[in-house]
Amino acid sequence: MTPPRTQQIPVVVLTGFLGSGKTTLLNHLLRNRAGTRIGVIVNDFGSIEIDAMTVAGQVGSTVSLGNGCLCCAVDASELDTFLETLTRPSARLDLIVIEASGLAEPQELLRMLLASENPHILYGGLVEVVDAAEFDGVRERHPEIDRHLAVADLVVLNKTDRVGEAERERLRAAVAELSGPAAVISAVQGRIDPELLFDPALRPDGEEKARQLTFEDLLREEAGDDHAGHLHAAYESVDFTSDVPLDPRRFIAFLDSRPEGLYRIKGFADFGAGDRDNRYALHAVGRFLRFVPQPWARGEQRLTQLVLIGAGIDAEALRAGLTACRAEPGPETPDTETERAMWGVLRYVQQEPEPEDVRQEAAAEA
Repeated sequence: MTPPRTQQIPVVVLTGFLGSGKTTLLNHLLRNRAGTRIGVIVNDFGSIEIDAMTVAGQVGSTVSLGNGCLCCAVDASELDTFLETLTRPSARLDLIVIEASGLAEPQELLRMLLASENPHILYGGLVEVVDAAEFDGVRERHPEIDRHLAVADLVVLNKTDRVGEAERERLRAAVAELSGPAAVISAVQGRIDPELLFDPALRPDGEEKARQLTFEDLLREEAGDDHAGHLHAAYESVDFTSDVPLDPRRFIAFLDSRPEGLYRIKGFADFGAGDRDNRYALHAVGRFLRFVPQPWARGEQRLTQLVLIGAGIDAEALRAGLTACRAEPGPETPDTETERAMWGVLRYVQQEPEPEDVRQEAAAEA
């Protein structure tokens, strides 16, 4: 019997040199979390302010932020230990954010996360925050920023209100050249749409269905909606739905050649005769790709439903590319060619956790 799949929590790495605004961006995410429970791993506790209070703590401690979120300060050597702590079912987290300052080089954090054997985490992307007003000076003092940008999945060109339009375009082009296929978006005071990084929690917690007004609500009211309505303007979202199954070989070729600026892809793919029993949940961030087979529900309409998110992307070209991935009419059962094509998908399916891991998780939840 196949054990139930362990819920995986996306882990986002937030990087940027001192003064770039990454802590401001982190606070913005925490204040606009839409019910999402966030775990934060940082070095400098004193700089994290949320719910009108300053969180103070020592390395090795975990502090509740009072809104369902948790915060802990760690050394690089303790990263795996705290990821294990934050992914316990009792923590009930939906997202983990690692503020990389002082922990390690972004490349090292990326390597550690992708090599992690923790079955409860899923790579959520590496976000590099860049100070638009100080970029040239920072690059002169810290030439390693070129290396950091090269491994980023998303670049936030922050503090763009401090430079003119021509300078902003020059900086955007320079950053885009260094970051390659990464999406590049502009921001002021770290205000990006949280849905770029994570989906709002699908389940409202019981205590949030009927609760007192929180500081999160007050902060949103105080700030007003002057910027909330246009945060999404920094990126584009493309929807694609098909009632015709996808050809696995064509779809993998599409994913392998996805254009620059395409940051996230999420949704479900139907491979028809390739696997009649399952649909495939798709999670792609930057160059990272993961498929999760899920059984079709009895009577469920078999559709491919995808959302593609990025900056500077060609929506019509993406839709045309996906349409070209639809399979030609063929046999109801997989032939040898279809089975071979499905191997391209299956190599991106993570192995199921061992039954013992599942039993331990169930015991922890009891």
